Amino acid sequence: MFNKRLKIQFAKKKTIKPAEIQKEQIGVTEAETGNKNHIPSSGHVFIQQVKDALHNPADLIVKIIPPNLTLIYIDDIVDNRPLNDQILRGLYKSTHESPEKIKELLSIPKVDLSSHLDEAILSLLNGTVLIHVEGYSKVVLGNIATRKSRSLSAPENESQVIGSQVGFNESLSTNVSLVRRSIINRDLCKENHVIGNKTNTTIALLYMKGIASEQMVNTLRQRITDLNIDALIDSSVLVQLIDDNSLSPFPQMLLTERPDRFCEGLLNGKLGIIVDGSSMAIICPQTFIEFFQSREDQNLRWPIASFIRLLRIGAVFLSVYLTPLYVAALTFHYEVIPQSLLIPLSESRALVPFPPIIEALILELIIELLREAGARLPTKIGQTIGIVGGIVIGTAAVQAGITSNILIIIVALSALASFTSPSYMMGNVIRVIRFPIIILAGFWGFYGIMLAFCFILIHLLRQSSLGSPYTAPFYPPRLIDWRDSLIRLPLPFTYMRPKVTRPQDEKKYNPEPVNPQKKVN
Repeated sequence: MFNKRLKIQFAKKKTIKPAEIQKEQIGVTEAETGNKNHIPSSGHVFIQQVKDALHNPADLIVKIIPPNLTLIYIDDIVDNRPLNDQILRGLYKSTHESPEKIKELLSIPKVDLSSHLDEAILSLLNGTVLIHVEGYSKVVLGNIATRKSRSLSAPENESQVIGSQVGFNESLSTNVSLVRRSIINRDLCKENHVIGNKTNTTIALLYMKGIASEQMVNTLRQRITDLNIDALIDSSVLVQLIDDNSLSPFPQMLLTERPDRFCEGLLNGKLGIIVDGSSMAIICPQTFIEFFQSREDQNLRWPIASFIRLLRIGAVFLSVYLTPLYVAALTFHYEVIPQSLLIPLSESRALVPFPPIIEALILELIIELLREAGARLPTKIGQTIGIVGGIVIGTAAVQAGITSNILIIIVALSALASFTSPSYMMGNVIRVIRFPIIILAGFWGFYGIMLAFCFILIHLLRQSSLGSPYTAPFYPPRLIDWRDSLIRLPLPFTYMRPKVTRPQDEKKYNPEPVNPQKKVN
């Protein structure tokens, strides 16, 4: 019995776990491994912990500088020029220094000290070089991150003739610098937030101190900090997470790729968000009528700008209701058709075997297929497919008796009018809501169209953008904001910031126009 106990004790002493063998080989003490979040004083232990935390990736570079320095960074996300010229060259001359001395010796802009392993790992993933000194439980963080992005170019989705021709790209630092070049003011505030448990995406919240409403800033900041998601890839995803009603098809926040429009929104008391890796910035709050306004309207004379705005609003109603009116008139309300058009309509529909609702839905679906195919194909091929496909399919459909000539003209006008919206997101909404209105018009005629109109109007009245009414300045009525809504009055009359943003400073400039006859000393 006694010998059996000795054998058991001897076996327990000889049983060594693999982790203990690894610790014994690299000289790990229990004090160093007691707290896994602290930086170990041993360089070998630190290297092993970094490799274990990152699962030993192939692009992890470890450089040991004798006798006591260890350099760790991830390849391809650090800038090699400052790494060689400003870090490695200086470290070879000061190998016996403490982390505090090395921090002072490095001539790069962003240098910091950390004693937490999690913080060091996160900095490493953001393009930071970790410098560990043997015998010290601190690590030097030298940020020399490089982000490869495309060069600045003109905006593709929001083009304009008069005005700036520079658009945002996918780099957060570049986009923020474009904003700061336009707004050179100390009141421009920028807050950084990190979203995504897996991606750790950095976003920047920008607003003008003294102009933007503090309540709106706190509301938007709270919505951002309350997000608990795994990944954030694009700003369009963030919009759906923080807007007031994500179930509504109508956008409540504006996505723009124009720095001038973004800066104009900030100066009017709005809030802006820029997401790293996305070329579209977010502006909020936003009203329904502002989705049909362009930045170029401010660069044109007020009669021309007002005419173009009214043309866009008329095009929206034309795109949404022209085809349903055709379906309702031919199905139920022949009396509203002029007598001179009855004969051409009857002749064009003589060979069509489908009722007007089926005929309209088929043509609308063909137009949407051509539009989607043209958008997804390369530019030159897409333009060819759009033009040739529309002509060939339209001509063949009329000759085969599937549709009438008049409906092709109506559907083409509706599709053309939907492109007049400066906002791509609002243009998509116009494309979608046309289909249920056509179906209601085919079942109930003009009553179905009015039912759809009332439903859309009630839905818009119930919406809000960051707590502000979506249909302002029409409901609730704010007559002073009508000066820059459907029409744009001359600039001396638009000196007030919009009430929807609840700005702290309501006036943008002195409303008194300059007297051209005034003498200048």
